[in-house]
Amino acid sequence: MSDKSLNGHRVLVLVTNYGVEQDELVVPVRRLRESGADVTVAAVSSDPIETLVGDKDPGETVEPTTTLDELDPGAYELLLLPGGTINADQLRLQSKALETVKAFASSGRPIAAICHGPWALVEADVLNGKTLTSFASVRTDIRNAGAKEWVDEAVVSDSANGYTLVTSRTPKDLDAFVGAVSKALAGS
Repeated sequence: MSDKSLNGHRVLVLVTNYGVEQDELVVPVRRLRESGADVTVAAVSSDPIETLVGDKDPGETVEPTTTLDELDPGAYELLLLPGGTINADQLRLQSKALETVKAFASSGRPIAAICHGPWALVEADVLNGKTLTSFASVRTDIRNAGAKEWVDEAVVSDSANGYTLVTSRTPKDLDAFVGAVSKALAGS
């Protein structure tokens, strides 16, 4: 039942090797691939990615495609940042991840982040003037990082300040999130 409408489009997903919320990684990757997108999952190391469900229960193990140090951010059209509290907190400490976020924002390529994923955007200082959503506990960090507004909605797409930013709150918003990510990717 896939329509292959994203054939030829390249997506980069950044994660750490432990603590990414299972469905926030697995669901978008699967659906984007089903629609024809070429999706690369870059982790800190080449070790398997141990996902979690609800930040506590072990989830699926996912093999990364590459590592942060080996990737070329210029080869991709859209950057996707899954959440998971542990993953997002550790990812924002990775200089290569922050360089990649800044490269996407400064070049006008779309970025998508769900749940705690916007922490990397906060750390990279790319939220000035943006309206977005996230897991509720991240809203103060987002406001303090210069965002125009934090809203409690399933998905928010904002193209202010030169790049499209797609954000969602939790795994419950994945249908809306993947739909908005697909739209942003098709328009990139």
